[in-house]
Amino acid sequence: MPDLFDHKLEKDLKREAPLADRMRPEKLEDFVGQEEIIGEGKLLRKAIENDELFSIIFWGPPGSGKTTLARIVAKMTKSYFVAISAVAAGLADLRKIVKEAQERRKFHNQRTILFVDEIHRWNKAQQDAFLPCVENGTIVLIGATTENPSFEVIAPLLSRSRVFVLERLKEAHLKKILKISLLDKKHGLGHFKVKLVPCALDLIVGASNGDARTVLNAIEIAVKVTKPDQQGIRHIDLNTAEQALQHKALLYDKKGEEHYNVISAFIKSMRGSDPDAALYWLARMIEAGEDPLFIARRMVIFASEDVGMADSQALQLAIATMQACDMVGLPECKINLAHCATYLATAAKDNSSYAGLLSAEEDVKRTLNEPVPLHLRNPVTDLMKDLKYGEGYQYAHNMPDKKPTHSHLPKRLAGKKYYRPKK
Repeated sequence: MPDLFDHKLEKDLKREAPLADRMRPEKLEDFVGQEEIIGEGKLLRKAIENDELFSIIFWGPPGSGKTTLARIVAKMTKSYFVAISAVAAGLADLRKIVKEAQERRKFHNQRTILFVDEIHRWNKAQQDAFLPCVENGTIVLIGATTENPSFEVIAPLLSRSRVFVLERLKEAHLKKILKISLLDKKHGLGHFKVKLVPCALDLIVGASNGDARTVLNAIEIAVKVTKPDQQGIRHIDLNTAEQALQHKALLYDKKGEEHYNVISAFIKSMRGSDPDAALYWLARMIEAGEDPLFIARRMVIFASEDVGMADSQALQLAIATMQACDMVGLPECKINLAHCATYLATAAKDNSSYAGLLSAEEDVKRTLNEPVPLHLRNPVTDLMKDLKYGEGYQYAHNMPDKKPTHSHLPKRLAGKKYYRPKK
């Protein structure tokens, strides 16, 4: 009898589970996205289809399909599947899993897949503990992490696993997933009559940052809180989508014109030494869901292009900000972005390095075949010495003021000036 009750409980929990869990595909054919690793002819797909498994680390952002892929692997390879979270599970749990896996292999000749979500949360001792089980094949490990496994997974375990990088899902993938959920009557929202206006669809997808879970959770909330009209149709408009996302819609398309308009305004505000405007446009991008690393990369460029030699510390701060954004993430990294934006906006400006590069590039286009002067060439063979490679070269450290008198440019360009520092 307990088994019957357990079975009923499992069915009830599945029926009441969030849409994102109910809509998990169970076959590779139904999985949307990540074609680079599970497309036809790809290594992982062939390994699954041929039932030739190896330990795997899935590295990717939230909602990209790491857990779903692990469950598909287990089901398609007829393996016993055990899922744990590194946040909650400890060494005692691991020892129990390993013991059961050994018995399963011994008495039933069945392989065990251990899926460890957030494997980067386990310390070295915990990772070391199940290394022997991976080595002898008792367990096939599938780890999932949002962090770079090179830094978070011990080297012996990493060397025995294959890392697959999952990308953020594209808008086309997210729209496909959303539409499937609206049509699926068994697991999805197909038993509702839903009309989703295009701008609401774009907002839900655009604000998800490539996370399928965010998209599905938002549409489920939007559908359930919307009352049907007389025809039984639930109209999901922009306002409902905003409330479901807890996200205000802004005129901002990450691939459209407004994306470039706002980043342009941000850059020009810093160039114009206006920290107030820079902070406004920064806040606008963050509120609209812009990738903080995109903003940070633009500031790294700005630090050399516009601040340049006037304050070389600016580049170091910009790089540190980009690293901070990568390590910390939103929402906290917006503080780092604001720090850097105000520093760059108030810093002295000097674009002479960049201007000099542009000028040199123009000459390069006209002189691509200009030979390197003989005195600047290294005479590494006797033949080169006979051809007078290196002859006449002046070693700077032996010269007055450390400056040779010969030119370092091709003969046609001798004496040309590109770098003209601001006075």
